[in-house]
Amino acid sequence: MLDKLKKLIAYYEEVLELPHRTEIARELRAEDDLFLLMLYSEMLGIPNPAYYYTLELYPYMIEEFHDWHLRMGMEKSPLSGIRCC
Repeated sequence: MLDKLKKLIAYYEEVLELPHRTEIARELRAEDDLFLLMLYSEMLGIPNPAYYYTLELYPYMIEEFHDWHLRMGMEKSPLSGIRCC
């Protein structure tokens, strides 16, 4: 009975999300872009008071950097320390 209730709830959530999937994906991508801008802002010349705390995130976010700078309209990496293209 509990398994059927979980399936019903999952189906209900799926029905509610279906018309809004593109909006949700767009919002998540915008949040990721803003986060990456904050993360790399010090390297781009924008002062970032949390720079010290974001340093440890670089190894995890470097893989997404290439896609980010292409979405932002930069053909080549704007950072001299990160060569991805």
